[in-house]
Amino acid sequence: MAFEVKFELKESDLDYFREVMRQAQSGAEKLSEKEILTNAKNLSEDVKGNVPEFVSDRIKKLVTLVAMIEDDEWKIPEEERSDVLSALAYFSDAEDLVPDHIPVLGFLDDAIMIELVAEELKDDIEAFEEFCAYRIREEGRKDTTITREEWLDSKRRELHSRMRNRRSKRRSGRSSFRSVF
Repeated sequence: MAFEVKFELKESDLDYFREVMRQAQSGAEKLSEKEILTNAKNLSEDVKGNVPEFVSDRIKKLVTLVAMIEDDEWKIPEEERSDVLSALAYFSDAEDLVPDHIPVLGFLDDAIMIELVAEELKDDIEAFEEFCAYRIREEGRKDTTITREEWLDSKRRELHSRMRNRRSKRRSGRSSFRSVF
């Protein structure tokens, strides 16, 4: 028997999550980029197994955020890199809102935070995923008049520009979770 739970986060709830994110970020200021990425990877590894699908689906987004930073060919712009690392800092504390060692529910707060972060970084994630798909499609390119770096650079510049434009348009006139970054 499956049991479904739905809930709505109001602006005051989002404010609470923003504050929790700010606290996590200030606590993680002493961590290096490598430590932040390692902690996020460890969380994604720890979540394998008997967790609700809601959690496991969100963990895939966490893996994508780590990949955005680690992908040398994506060359994520510094502002976006900083935003992603700031978001990942939250996942460096196993004793967050709901301690991770609590069965089933321990990762629920992490999944909610991932969803909030992924929504704010939606344009960045979509651009990165499109870049990865493009790279795979173009691997067999037979045209030798243009180098791999040239065609990747062209697509990367196009996508970086588009993600910023979309994010700017989407954010105009509304409060943003991204403000915690």
